[in-house]
Amino acid sequence: SSIFSPLTLPCGRTATNRLVKVAMYEHLSNFSGGPPNIYHFALYSEWAKHGWGMVITGNVQVDKHHLTLGRDMVVPNVLNDETLAPFKRLAQVIHGDVVVENGKYSHSSRHEVRPLAIMQISHPGRQSPIVVGGRLPFVPPKAPSPVRVGSVAQKSAVCPEVNFSSSIQSTEEGPAKDMPWTTALSLRVLFQVPQEMTIDDIRDVQQGFLRAALTASKAGFDGIQLHCAHGYLLAQFMNPKTNIRQDQYSISPPVNSLRMLREIVEAIRAMMRRDFVVGVKINSADYIQAGERPSDARLQVETNRVLDHVRAIAHWGLIDFIEVSGGDYESPGKHTLSHQPTTPRQAFFSHFSRMVIEHINRDPAPSNPTPVPVILLTGGLRTPAHLQTALDAGHADLLGIGRGSITCPDLPVVLQKRLSYGENRVGYQSKKDTEPFACDPGDDLKPPFWLPKVGLIGASFQLAWYTVRIRSIAESRIRHGSRNGKPGADSYPHGMGATEAMLKMWIWADRVQGWWVLVFLLIMIPAMVALPTKSMVSRQCDTHPKDIYTT
Repeated sequence: SSIFSPLTLPCGRTATNRLVKVAMYEHLSNFSGGPPNIYHFALYSEWAKHGWGMVITGNVQVDKHHLTLGRDMVVPNVLNDETLAPFKRLAQVIHGDVVVENGKYSHSSRHEVRPLAIMQISHPGRQSPIVVGGRLPFVPPKAPSPVRVGSVAQKSAVCPEVNFSSSIQSTEEGPAKDMPWTTALSLRVLFQVPQEMTIDDIRDVQQGFLRAALTASKAGFDGIQLHCAHGYLLAQFMNPKTNIRQDQYSISPPVNSLRMLREIVEAIRAMMRRDFVVGVKINSADYIQAGERPSDARLQVETNRVLDHVRAIAHWGLIDFIEVSGGDYESPGKHTLSHQPTTPRQAFFSHFSRMVIEHINRDPAPSNPTPVPVILLTGGLRTPAHLQTALDAGHADLLGIGRGSITCPDLPVVLQKRLSYGENRVGYQSKKDTEPFACDPGDDLKPPFWLPKVGLIGASFQLAWYTVRIRSIAESRIRHGSRNGKPGADSYPHGMGATEAMLKMWIWADRVQGWWVLVFLLIMIPAMVALPTKSMVSRQCDTHPKDIYTT
């Protein structure tokens, strides 16, 4: 299949090409959460004009009391013309019907490529942190079981095949011997022991997801994506390390582990029009803990578990696409397009990403004639070779671009120019073109050496850089509009190191209440006094390195 060939989803909607701007953390809403605003509209105006086949929003939380890092979009509790208006405007912007330039809205009749507009809806569960998660300090988040982030459920008869002792995480009684005390302390400061959800709590959350889907439908979105990855609530129900329930939502038998998700999907399908897109996001990294080095037997158990989950979801006949992520995609054969797997987690994803389409098409359910969902592959697709190889090898139907959509918002245009240029060169093959679309400075953003090695902190330095980049795109478009079809030059934060990125992410005064700023200054004191980190100036990053292909 060609990267720019259309693809029809099982519900009947068609993506005009295979390129998908997947969900990325945006950090643009009011600090206590809220609807999309001028910054979202400006940001998505940039993506909308460059020919993406599908655009998925950053996660929209279904509960204002369960946020991630404060500035999340949140579904309104009551749906009326006033509360739906910002979401309608966002859908119009993604479709290209409305554009934002110089801080003003204008209608557009340009529809060369009309992306499918998909709203990602989410609930963080136990990963909603103290204070910034939208609750009072001593109110815990709700989750399937009372297992704190950084802790692991004890091995039990619930799921005996999982070897919990191999995890580097702690138990509820104290940190594991392999966990630094700074990491254990940080996790206990940031996250509470969650409150186990009652059946009524489960019903309330399901209603929240249903209300979110209804919001998307009424606002004019083409569909929704259910976030079942990154350890969020729906993933917590599917994981024996976070779900030790003994009721119908337990981890065993396997049908129970997917019950929460299936009931939500069935409720959405029962309410929505037939051509409403419903997608699911799965992350293979949720099945292998960071830093873990499982045995071959354990690796096979986890491989079977994630593939069985994907296959079961596919055979419901209710899902249009399944996004799979969790690492960097690698080509089959002797030579990989990216580096050889450096961790068991990466090796796990490499193996999983090659098997998923074959697995869901194996022995389709005879009683269910509905086509199986298409696969959206996300992770490390940085070059034309990655993209074309994933399609040619049958490892993906849609191609998800995350960080690349931030460093190169016009990636579809850049790619099309490169392919057109290549057609005039003897022997050019897109699957052999291994030059990245844009450099990825996030790989060099290392936290200060003395900070605890907590995923929320270490990964957040990279997250912060991309968050600041996202905000810069939005602010540039509000101030200057689009210049020659590209974001303004000031939208690319050259020379920004890890500490500067972290400070700029959090200390953003626009529409932030004063006491929230005070709270975050206290939380971010370690970052404020951190040693200078490596500058990115030497990288000479260029957002559009392939302009030579315009000739």
